[in-house]
Amino acid sequence: MRLRDKVAIVTGSASGFGRTTAARFAEEGARIVVVDVDGDGGAETVALVEGVGSEAALVVADVSTTAGADAAASAAVERFGGIDVLVNNAGIAQQTMRDTWDIDEDLWDRVIAVNLRSVYACTRAAVPHMIRRGGGSVVSVASIAASVCIGGAAYAASKAGILGFTRHISHELARHRVRANCVSPGFMRTPMSTGERAGLAPEEQEARLAEFGQRVPMGHVGSTLDIAEAILFLASDESAYVTGQELVVDGGYLVR
Repeated sequence: MRLRDKVAIVTGSASGFGRTTAARFAEEGARIVVVDVDGDGGAETVALVEGVGSEAALVVADVSTTAGADAAASAAVERFGGIDVLVNNAGIAQQTMRDTWDIDEDLWDRVIAVNLRSVYACTRAAVPHMIRRGGGSVVSVASIAASVCIGGAAYAASKAGILGFTRHISHELARHRVRANCVSPGFMRTPMSTGERAGLAPEEQEARLAEFGQRVPMGHVGSTLDIAEAILFLASDESAYVTGQELVVDGGYLVR
């Protein structure tokens, strides 16, 4: 097992990448702190983790706030004794392609807070505990939107910020044996990308995914498992000499 006896915090784990990552980590022996604003969805993820024989704690919190991030770190330490892995996955879509100079200010602030500030807040809360354990791994979910014009300006700015933040802290944390890396998904099948969260009907969601798939050299969108496996690699000792990197998982979209 690649994460035997490790303690992992996974933010935004009530659904999508976070839920699948939590389940895969559990299969690899990790104990999981499930963190999300969606308590019901979080409880379902806890059940998945426990269903494969591991342990989980649920924290219902907004990790874009210091209080929420601290609550997640405190739960990991109090329940499981420390923190080895932090997965910064919490995120929201922009849901509008309005021109940058015309985007609603509150929407801009919310996207930046949930997608980027949460990475800072959770990393700040978790890293001291990793250092006390002798090392650890921070894996943040960015996006190909940091590199190409998709998703909207606020979303792209938030994801590009994750890349810059990760590269900077990786240098600072290397001497503490704490690694920091990113996974950048392309077009994937998640409740956010399908439009499910925005209220699209099932047939509209499938049409949307089919259109996304036509843009990808491999001819189809990816799955949450594709991202979970990439996160698992960066969280585990298989990537022990990897830090400050972006692992793009996009079916070849960026090089098409």
